[in-house]
Amino acid sequence: MANTQKPVEVRIGAIKATIWQNETEAGPRHNATFSRLYKDGDEWKSTSSFGRDDLLVLAKVADLAHSRIFALQQAAQSQAD
Repeated sequence: MANTQKPVEVRIGAIKATIWQNETEAGPRHNATFSRLYKDGDEWKSTSSFGRDDLLVLAKVADLAHSRIFALQQAAQSQAD
């Protein structure tokens, strides 16, 4: 299994999903990781920890990531046909 493409990002404010495409014997598969960006002094950092006020935005980003993955899979299927 090899990652053959750059990841796709979906972001609302400080919450983002990074979508990874991996080639498998069964065709491309997608996974998503989620993070929250924050500034520590002058340096930007990220964490996978989310507070109460982040959760609804996280849910919306997850929904957008799901839609993006579906679109990526549809595009891959169209190219295969």
